[in-house]
Amino acid sequence: MRSLPLLIFAVTLWLGGISADGESTLYPYGPSVGDKITPVADDGATSAIPISVPFTFFGRTHKSLYVNNNGVVSFGVSVSKYTPDAFPLADGSPFVAPFWADVDNRLGGKVYYRETTDPPTLQRITHDINKYFPNLHYKAKWVFVATWDKVAYFSSLSKKTNTFQAVLSTDGKRSFIILNYGDVTWTTGAASGGNRVTGLGGTPAQAGFNSGDKTHYFNIPGSRTDEIINIGHTSNVNVPGRWVFQVDAFKAPGGCVFEANFARYNDTFWKDETCETKCVCNTDGEVACTEESCPASLVCQPSAWRFTCQISLGSCF
Repeated sequence: MRSLPLLIFAVTLWLGGISADGESTLYPYGPSVGDKITPVADDGATSAIPISVPFTFFGRTHKSLYVNNNGVVSFGVSVSKYTPDAFPLADGSPFVAPFWADVDNRLGGKVYYRETTDPPTLQRITHDINKYFPNLHYKAKWVFVATWDKVAYFSSLSKKTNTFQAVLSTDGKRSFIILNYGDVTWTTGAASGGNRVTGLGGTPAQAGFNSGDKTHYFNIPGSRTDEIINIGHTSNVNVPGRWVFQVDAFKAPGGCVFEANFARYNDTFWKDETCETKCVCNTDGEVACTEESCPASLVCQPSAWRFTCQISLGSCF
């Protein structure tokens, strides 16, 4: 067991940022809506939680799940690992990771969870999913909400905390995950190489999901880099601090997924460092690629996860 610095501070309930329609980006959580709380423990987790409606996650049907303090909802086994790995995982563990990092709720914060078929919650989830997937005519039958509320990081010497949420929903056939973010102010615990005062550096948090089949997985942009601190300002549904995916079959609203990276509709890019295959994200959510090289006046250069044809930095104007 890693040692615990003597730093404890008060925690208050926080309901997240406000979206463009005036609602909190995070769905309601806490004791007032009947949430339970995970154990207060370093790298702790719940025992297996039976769920009343099976949840299909890329072809596998699950009847129970775990809520892990380190920012993960997992299937099959709990997750005590505190330094995140990039997806896909070598061990094939299937889980949803709103913010996989070294959370320590002994130093601050609570991890809430509940299964619900409460009509107002089902109605709100139904409304949101149909807004992002307008042709599916989805009607939520079941919802599971896990919320990490103002949680601290391991060996913290600051009062920095993070608030984020994972929401799972199904109609009995189709399955969705919604990842919501409130204030995110740290990325790394000290045991992962982070600075005890700033909560930054080292190996930062991983966000997204891993199906377990090494084919269907997604790394939210910035994962395991310093840029993950800005996750509350990113989105694939034009709601800052929200990412949404259909996970019975892999669909991401607002764009396409190419080799576990997200491209918006009509984005163009080159497949690799040769810049000999040009790709475009079509509005049907599929990426189409054709043989096409950079124009002679441009050079192939990396840009985030993709490659683009750009004017050489050494060119004269």
